Amino acid sequence: MRRKVVKLRLKETELSPRELAVTFTDQESYFVSEASTYRMLKAHDLITSPAFIVIKAASEFKDKTTAINQLWQTDFTYIKVLGWGWFYLSTILDDYSRYIISWKLCTNMRAEDVTDTLDSGFAGVRL
Repeated sequence: MRRKVVKLRLKETELSPRELAVTFTDQESYFVSEASTYRMLKAHDLITSPAFIVIKAASEFKDKTTAINQLWQTDFTYIKVLGWGWFYLSTILDDYSRYIISWKLCTNMRAEDVTDTLDSGFAGVRL
């Protein structure tokens, strides 16, 4: 199985260890954890260092919301249902109240899915 993981890595070079572990489990019907995948790849010097800039996070937000509906946040959550595939939960969250204004379960992550979720939120909230 270790040889198969390494072989898959050489074929799928753009995948992260997590994505590789999921892909391997899907293709081979044999579970391998992300940590094990990482250790195997590291042992074969197949871990690439990402190009990133380290930015220190602030301890709190600079411009805090002081009332509801001042700032809404959008997000997608990935959900894999075995035997059915991937689903994506689109949510609109009010920053101040932390209340979910609107949500939609989608089969894609398209701009239209976000706008549909926003339209649903606007329909249910008086601004």
